[in-house]
Amino acid sequence: MSGEGWYAATTLLGRAVLRGLDVRRHWHDTEHLPPTGPVLLASNHASFPDFAFVGEAGLARGRRIRFLCRHDMWEVPVVGAAMRGMRHVPVDREAPAAAYLAARRLLGEGEPVCVFPEAGVSHSYTIRALMPGVAALARETGVPVVPVAVWGHQRLWPLRRHLDERAGVALHRGVHVDVAFGEPFAVAAGADLVEVTRDLGHRMTRLLEGLQTEPHHTPRPGERARWHPAHLGGTAPTRAQAEELDLVPRSAVAPTWGPSASDPSAVRE
Repeated sequence: MSGEGWYAATTLLGRAVLRGLDVRRHWHDTEHLPPTGPVLLASNHASFPDFAFVGEAGLARGRRIRFLCRHDMWEVPVVGAAMRGMRHVPVDREAPAAAYLAARRLLGEGEPVCVFPEAGVSHSYTIRALMPGVAALARETGVPVVPVAVWGHQRLWPLRRHLDERAGVALHRGVHVDVAFGEPFAVAAGADLVEVTRDLGHRMTRLLEGLQTEPHHTPRPGERARWHPAHLGGTAPTRAQAEELDLVPRSAVAPTWGPSASDPSAVRE
């Protein structure tokens, strides 16, 4: 099967599953995603199927987005073939240079590339510490960066609240999933990578909280909403409580954004 054939087949399969679960998808500000040319997207990572919804939102703009994803997905039969066919990029956190070079090559070919700069799911459902790779790629290539927020899908795949709890799929029907694209911004050739990453963290936080506070995502009074961040009325772990679950890489840039940004226990030292 051709690469675009893989993309079409997986999209049709995903839509059929979501239709069966009556998942209601909403795309916001898709005009911020350029219709042609290279672009670097930076999305939050709230649950494992993030890329499926961001990818579908990209198709609404006529773009087949190439994602950087965990390398072990390529080891799963059929899934690995699909990931290769769709030209997604495997990321080995122990040796990330290969993923960086592959993403740079795709951008050079004019492709839209999406990175999850949190380098792992955020168990507090806030924007956790960010890796500087997006800033580095944008500075080197000169391509625009588009922040992305995806929210609501975590109710289909809830994360653990503590180490002893097992994560699992929750087949809720009628869930709303929103994907929002922020305004593109450029990174200057001499820009400081840490400062750019901090700016990205603030942009992603504003975008994500804009979705989290939508009425259809707000917990009902008295509801124990494990799928919603604590600072917005949910019962998910706080940043400090999520520390042992998040496993933040040491090279990540500590938050100056979001709740408890000044709390040194919010990220792993």
